[in-house]
Amino acid sequence: MKKEDCFYLGKIVKKYSFKGEVLAKLDTDQPELYEKLDAVFVQFRNDLIPFMVKHSQFHKSDLLRIKFEDVDTEEDAERLLRSELYLPLNLLPELKGNAFYYHEIIGFSVEDEFHGAIGQVVSVNDSTAQALFVIDYNGTEILIPMNDEFIISVDRENRLIKLRTPEGLIDLYLE
Repeated sequence: MKKEDCFYLGKIVKKYSFKGEVLAKLDTDQPELYEKLDAVFVQFRNDLIPFMVKHSQFHKSDLLRIKFEDVDTEEDAERLLRSELYLPLNLLPELKGNAFYYHEIIGFSVEDEFHGAIGQVVSVNDSTAQALFVIDYNGTEILIPMNDEFIISVDRENRLIKLRTPEGLIDLYLE
């Protein structure tokens, strides 16, 4: 399995017991969807290795306690610490309406209510306090905050995002 065919689920943050259990911090708004996993990919160096899950349950609400097959000692669990967890993209729940996954909108055209067509989403910058659409407009990079108030619609069928940006925001990039 390639990393680009998967989504980041979370990270193993602690050992839990002397029986090889670990605690994982999940990066999701709906952790309950992942409580009963059958398997998960664990990243070692640059490889994703499949691990079968014997059992899992939530521990103190925000951490998932996982017991993997063939991980039976504290030493085995120690080797997994700080490893990232991934699942195949086809296991992501389907989103409706204006909700979207960042990877899903790459390549979507973007129209602004006032400016019309302003380019295509080339990436999402989520390293800032607020995630940003990174849009290519004829070689010029336009950054627009992913604010629900700015997003009029997300048309998956036509791969189009319609925005209503504050007056002057786009002009900053086009002048």
